[in-house]
Amino acid sequence: MAEHDFRYNLLNPAHTLNECRALSPGLYQVTGTGGSIQAGDTLLVTLKGSRDLSMRLTVDKVRHLINPPGQWLAVAKGPAFKELAIHNWHVDCDACGKRLDFEFAVDSGLGKQAQAPAAEARIAELGWCNHAGKHYCPNCRQEDTQ
Repeated sequence: MAEHDFRYNLLNPAHTLNECRALSPGLYQVTGTGGSIQAGDTLLVTLKGSRDLSMRLTVDKVRHLINPPGQWLAVAKGPAFKELAIHNWHVDCDACGKRLDFEFAVDSGLGKQAQAPAAEARIAELGWCNHAGKHYCPNCRQEDTQ
């Protein structure tokens, strides 16, 4: 089981993702070139409309195409979004004032109340923490624990 990184920031022409579309919530069709994709592998793909958000897809089935050489078509499982929304927010460190501009993804069908928990989860992924409603950057977080 290998992991293949197809995020936009890599820009490797021999190892590219042509298309990734949702067939249903949690089921995706992915077309790409290179990488020797096999069933059970993990694909790391950039979310459409995002600067730096990505998601992990697990390949269920893959079909290697004869023409063009090296191209493949896969069906993969991943996060189940009915309607994906990407938001840009920022948060300031309550200790040093450092600002974090970040993106997070949320299922817009869950409503506005789902945005804050999704934002907090993304902040935690980026190494920040929230204590009693105050946010701390990774540097201040480490100083607080020492």
